[in-house]
Amino acid sequence: MHRTLVKHTLAAGVVLAALAACGTETRDRATENRATRAAVPAPSQRQAVRGLPGMPPVLDPRDVYAADRPGRLSPVVKDFPSRIYVPNSESDTVSVIDPKTYEIIETIPVGRQPQHVVPSWDLKTLWVNNNRGHTLTPIDPKTGKAGKPVEVHDPYNLYFTPNGRHAVVMASLDRELVFRDPHTMKPLKTVPVTCYGVNHADFSLDGRYFIVSCEFSGELLKVDTEKMEVVGQLRLPFDGAMPQDVKLSPDGKRFYIADMMADGMWVLDGDSFTEPRLLPTGKGTHGLYVSRDSREMYVSNRGEGTVSVFDFTRNKLTRKWRLPDGGSPDMGGVSADGKVLWLSGRYDAEVYAIDTRTGAQLARIPVGSGPHGLAVYPQPGRYSLGHTGVFR
Repeated sequence: MHRTLVKHTLAAGVVLAALAACGTETRDRATENRATRAAVPAPSQRQAVRGLPGMPPVLDPRDVYAADRPGRLSPVVKDFPSRIYVPNSESDTVSVIDPKTYEIIETIPVGRQPQHVVPSWDLKTLWVNNNRGHTLTPIDPKTGKAGKPVEVHDPYNLYFTPNGRHAVVMASLDRELVFRDPHTMKPLKTVPVTCYGVNHADFSLDGRYFIVSCEFSGELLKVDTEKMEVVGQLRLPFDGAMPQDVKLSPDGKRFYIADMMADGMWVLDGDSFTEPRLLPTGKGTHGLYVSRDSREMYVSNRGEGTVSVFDFTRNKLTRKWRLPDGGSPDMGGVSADGKVLWLSGRYDAEVYAIDTRTGAQLARIPVGSGPHGLAVYPQPGRYSLGHTGVFR
C-alpha cells in the first residue's frame, strides 16, 4: 500500500461519499422517473421486447439502461466496497483505488499485459484480461483478493451474452471470437473471423445480435448471439479507420462506434447494418460511457486530452471538457451515483476523476505504466455484458 500524489479540491472529497446515501427508495424512484421522462417521451403503451431466450426481460423498451439509475445496486453487489480497478498493461499489475480518498490502497500482480478488468455476467467476479499472458485472473470484488489464473488464449477483451450462457473472448491476434463457459471459461465454440483486431462490442436491445469492432482492418462485424455466427461484415468508409468502443443508444435504435483515426463516432443502424455516418468529436476518439439518467454519453478523445458530451435527446454534441494539464483519457466508467467519470490515462501512467456536472478534474492519480480498461465497481444494473462494465 502506498500514498499517491493527488491534485483535487476540498469539495472533491465528498463527490463519491454520496454513494452510501444515494437516497431512499422514493427518491430513487423519483430520480428515475424524472430522468426517463427527460430522456425519452413516454408512449401511450409500452410494447414488450421479444428478447434472446433466457435473457432477463427488458425493463423499459424506451431505455435499455433503465436498470442503471443512481445507486440501484443489485443485492449481489450492495455490500461490495467501492473501488477503481486499473489494469496497467506495461506493469503487469492492477492498481486498486479508493474513490473516496483518491489513493491506491493495493497493487495486485497479474499476468502479462493486462488489458481490461471485466465484471462477470452474475456480477460476482472481476476478470483481468492478461492478453499476452494468455490467462484470466479472477478478483473477488468483496475481498479484493485475486484467485488462481485461468488459461485462456489471447484474451484481449471479454463479453457475456445477455442470457448469461456464454462468455465471448475477443481474441484479437488469433482473429477469433471464442464462446466459452462463463464460469470455467472452457471453450464451447470458436468462430474464425476475416477481419483484423476484434476489439469491442455491444448487444442489441433484444440481445439477439451484437456489433463488434475490428480495429486493425477498419471493419465491423454483426454476430448472431444464439447461433454464434457472423452474419454481416462492413468496412467503414474512411481510409485508415480504427474503430474502438461500441455503445448502443438508450432507445436501442443506433450503435455508436468510436474511431481513433477518424476522430469521431460512427452512427450505425444495427438492424439494417448499412453504411454508417461519422460524427466528429475529437482527436483519438476512444471510449463511450452513458450517463446514469440515459440522457448523455461521455466520449473520451485520447489524442487531445478531452471528453466530448453527446446529448441523446438533442442528437448533438453539447460540451467538450479539457483536462487542465493535458493527458490521454482512454477507458473507464461512471461512478454508481453518476457524479464522477473515471478514465485511465493510457500514455501518462495516471487515472483521471472528472465531475460529470461541470467537467472539472477532481483528481489525477499516478498509477502503473500503460493503464488501460479500468473498471469502476460496483455499478448499478441487474447483469453485466462485460468490457469495463456494460450493465443492464
